[in-house]
Amino acid sequence: MRNILVIGAGRSSSSLITHLLTKSYSEKLHITVADVSLNLAQNKINGHENGTAITVDIFNKEEREKVIQQADIVVSMLPAHLHLNVAKDCLTFGKNMVTASYISKEMKQLNEEAVAKNLIFMNEIGLDPGIDHMSAMQVIDNIRNQGGKMLLFESFTGGLVAPESDDNLWNYKFTWNPRNVVLAGQGGAAKFLQEGTYKYIPYHKLFRRTEILTIDDYGKFEAYANRDSLKYKNVYGLDDILTLYRGTIRRVGFSRAWNVFVQLGMTDDSYTIEDSENMSYREFTNSFLAYNPNDSVELKLRHYLKIDQDDIIWEKLVELDLFSPYKKVGLANATPAQILEKILKDSWTLKEDDKDMIVMQHLFGYELDGEKHQIESSMVCIGDNQVYTAMAKTVGLPVAIATLKILNGEIKTPGVQIPINKEVYEPILAELKENGIVFNEKKVPYLGYNPHNILG
Repeated sequence: MRNILVIGAGRSSSSLITHLLTKSYSEKLHITVADVSLNLAQNKINGHENGTAITVDIFNKEEREKVIQQADIVVSMLPAHLHLNVAKDCLTFGKNMVTASYISKEMKQLNEEAVAKNLIFMNEIGLDPGIDHMSAMQVIDNIRNQGGKMLLFESFTGGLVAPESDDNLWNYKFTWNPRNVVLAGQGGAAKFLQEGTYKYIPYHKLFRRTEILTIDDYGKFEAYANRDSLKYKNVYGLDDILTLYRGTIRRVGFSRAWNVFVQLGMTDDSYTIEDSENMSYREFTNSFLAYNPNDSVELKLRHYLKIDQDDIIWEKLVELDLFSPYKKVGLANATPAQILEKILKDSWTLKEDDKDMIVMQHLFGYELDGEKHQIESSMVCIGDNQVYTAMAKTVGLPVAIATLKILNGEIKTPGVQIPINKEVYEPILAELKENGIVFNEKKVPYLGYNPHNILG
């Protein structure tokens, strides 16, 4: 039996571990799941005879080294900043490694040694990053192989609530880390290329410059710009591209309403609020508004942000209980962003029977034989339940498939890498298709831009 070590048994590991256990008989595998919580690891194994749950303190060098030495390949599902020690142990003991996280500078620095030891350190093999890389490079490489020249590449991904579970005015629920949603877009201007011109969107304007997308059978969506689209010029070999834009998908109307929080300052994470634990949601909202003893909090907010009483944005704010004098924050020394997250979790936490949905769309514009063409490629994945979510499936399955391909010698090229080479993406995308993760492509008129966008 070949031993696959999975370190980390969080939400995104459920589909990964189940897929490996399902393959364990035909592939002669034993799956060891290590987590700081033995109970969490046991839940993921679920009594399977080819699985073992263990508890490991990742900061304990002896414990960590012992389990890595016993593995044939290591999958790290830890938070990104914890991969490095695992990677160094894998170098020491000659083990291949797979992660779903972005490659850090420190991880890149291990490349020379990994190549020298003929080891594969596969990173960015989840959803985004991961499936986005593979599905994009497959089309881009096909265009280049025909002699085409890339002119435009736009890519969008979103974790949303499935239509059958969409029961609030925001058409949104948390399907991933709520904190990341609250802090989205902060830390610098969004940067992208449009028709050969570099564009920048500062944070305070980010949610008012969105692009409209249409997904067959699912209707219209909107996307706001990711922080840095330009880094993909080099990654995808698009140095001469005219339009390059990556964004995050939401349902239409979300961004305009979210902008209220940005303008008020509720997404700020740089300072704490005094006596926050005793503050009501109403007092929290009022703390960002001018003092006026005669006007209500509601009136002050509407006046300040010029929101009409019959505007759907107003109904969205009311739905969140932002003006409740009874609900308490209950968090000591909290930042505005932490308090907003608490308020949103009251309304946006998935219910037991709710399902999530992943939506991804790419646009490829290119010139071939003197004519300009455009391809639209879209993927929608609906979760099964709260354990086997669409997010867990689209993050975990590519990790599991890549792990087996490496273990079986089907992926051979050593080094610290991401899945942008044909040797990697072709077999993984083919197997993802067998598991219901399918991209539907269609040709659309080339316009060089999206006529519905207001990117400016």
